[in-house]
Amino acid sequence: MPVRVLLADDHQIVRQGVRALLEREGFDVVGEAADGREAVRLAEHLRPDVAILDLAMPSLNGVNAAKEIFLVSPRTRTILLTMHTEDQYVLPALHAGIKGYVLKTKAAEDLVQAIHDVSQGKTYLSPGVSGAVVSAYLAKNDLPSDPLSYREREVLQLIAEGRTTKEVAALLGVSVSTAESHRSRIMEKLDIHETASLVRYAIRKGLIEP
Repeated sequence: MPVRVLLADDHQIVRQGVRALLEREGFDVVGEAADGREAVRLAEHLRPDVAILDLAMPSLNGVNAAKEIFLVSPRTRTILLTMHTEDQYVLPALHAGIKGYVLKTKAAEDLVQAIHDVSQGKTYLSPGVSGAVVSAYLAKNDLPSDPLSYREREVLQLIAEGRTTKEVAALLGVSVSTAESHRSRIMEKLDIHETASLVRYAIRKGLIEP
């Protein structure tokens, strides 16, 4: 049986290119998603063996989507596609349970091997990822503490993308007052009181890209 793969990237041309590569290698691409929330919904419905997630997806980034996929489809292994090798991107991904970390600059070369490895229960990291970062993860070095809860990080990403409080509430399935309460707590915890500074914080933390 071929490995069943879900693709999630907000650029259709990227999905088309990756799909063509994977189908040529004998993988079964069972679904495509244009954002993180759609990826979670499809993973729950399709139960793929592997989900390939772009890091910088709208609505829900790749790391947080991977966490959600693990909850709704525990047998699905996740691979993150990204341009970033810095530890503030790699370590949270590994701690989130992502099993493959593939650099977009090497995707065509690395992705096939990554799928084979993670589908067999292994972890795959592109060679361009810093050896020091990998050593830090293997040594179980703690990540810097994050003052925000998982839900607050979701809300922060949506705010940084320019969503209104009403839009945040609709996307998360909560009331407007609850969404506003999340926003207020985020600002209080971070001691940040204007949207522009929230956006800069979200970029530094890898929740969105510039």
